[in-house]
Amino acid sequence: MALSVGIVGLPNVGKSTLFNALTRAGAEAANYPFCTIEPNVGVVPVPDPRLDALNDLYRPRSLVPTTVTFVDIAGLVRGASQGEGLGNQFLHHIREVDAIAHVVRCFDDPDVTHVEGSVDPMRDIEIIETELILADLDTVQRQYDRYHKAARSKDREAQVQTRAAERLLAALSEGRPARSVALDDEEAAAARTWHLLTMKPLMYVANVSESAAADPFAVPHVARLVEHARHVAAPGADVPVVAVSAAIEAELVELEPDDRRAMLAELDLEEPGLDRVIRTAYHLLGLITFFTAGEKEVRAWTIRRGTTAAAAAGEIHSDMERGFIRAEVVHVDDLLRVGSWAAAREQGLLRLEGRDYVVRDGDVIYVRFNV
Repeated sequence: MALSVGIVGLPNVGKSTLFNALTRAGAEAANYPFCTIEPNVGVVPVPDPRLDALNDLYRPRSLVPTTVTFVDIAGLVRGASQGEGLGNQFLHHIREVDAIAHVVRCFDDPDVTHVEGSVDPMRDIEIIETELILADLDTVQRQYDRYHKAARSKDREAQVQTRAAERLLAALSEGRPARSVALDDEEAAAARTWHLLTMKPLMYVANVSESAAADPFAVPHVARLVEHARHVAAPGADVPVVAVSAAIEAELVELEPDDRRAMLAELDLEEPGLDRVIRTAYHLLGLITFFTAGEKEVRAWTIRRGTTAAAAAGEIHSDMERGFIRAEVVHVDDLLRVGSWAAAREQGLLRLEGRDYVVRDGDVIYVRFNV
C-alpha cells in the first residue's frame, strides 16, 4: 500500500535533517534555501513492539515490518502559490502525497540562518498555510466556474460540485483550511477529486533544541503550536503535534544499538523521537496493522482502517481473497499472553470470522482459502 507523507516547511527548519535521520538516505541538508529541489523519497519501517514480541515468540526465519513512505519536499517561501522560489513546482509535489508533516522550527541558533530573519513558529506556520490556502482557493474557484452554470439547469452532479465549491470557497476566503469544513458525503466525494492541499491529513513536527528534547511541551513555542493545531483540525479529528530534536535524532541514527540506548538514557528519553514521528504518520494516513505469524515468517501488514477480512487476505495474495473461506483470528495481546496458537484456541481466544469481518489493529490472522 504505497501511501506517502510529505515533509514540508520553510527553508532551514530541519526538514532534510529529519528526513536523513528517518531514512539514512543521505539526502543533502545544507544551510541555504532551496537546497532540496527534486523531492527525496524514503521508505521507513514502522517501530512496533508487538512485532518484536512475535519475533521473540516464533523465532522465524524472516521478519517483515510495515512501512511508511516519506517525501522530503523543498522549503516553501512567501509567494509560493504565485511561483516564488519554484513554488508551483513544490506545491505540485505536495499535491501528490497523501498527508503532510509540517516541520516547524522551535529553536534558536545564530549559526543556522532563518529565511525570515528570526525564529517565530506561528508566523512560519501562517506563511506556509497561507500559501497552501491560496493554491486551494485557485483550484476551488476553477471548479466553481466550471460547474455553477450547469447547476442552475438542474444537473445533479453539477449541483453537488457547486455546493461543495461554495462551502469551501467561503472557508478558504476566510483563511480556514479545507479540512475544517464539514462537508456531507456527496460534497466530500466531489472535493476529494480536486486533491486540495489543505484537505490532506496534517501533523506538526516541532523541531526543538537539544536541551528541550526531554520536556519539549514545556517550550512556549511548542505549547502555542499545540493550541493552533486544535483550530486547523477537521471536524471530529485531531492534528497531532510531535516534538523532536532533529539534531539529536541525526546523532542517534549513527550510533550502535548499545550506544544509542546509553545516549537516550543520558538525555532522559524513553525512545527516539523518530519512532513517534513514524507511528504518528502511519496513523495519520488512516492505517492499521494486522499480523501473520509462523516459524517461516512473522510479518506486519498495512491496511486501511475499516478493511474487511477478505480484502485483508487480498493484501497477502490475490488468491486468498478470491478463494476466501474464513479467517482464524486472535488478537496479538492475547496470543502473546498465552504463548501459542494452540493455547489461544484451547482458551477460546481464537475466533472464526467471515469475509465481511472488519479487521482490528493488532489482529493475528490465519486465512483459510480454496482456489
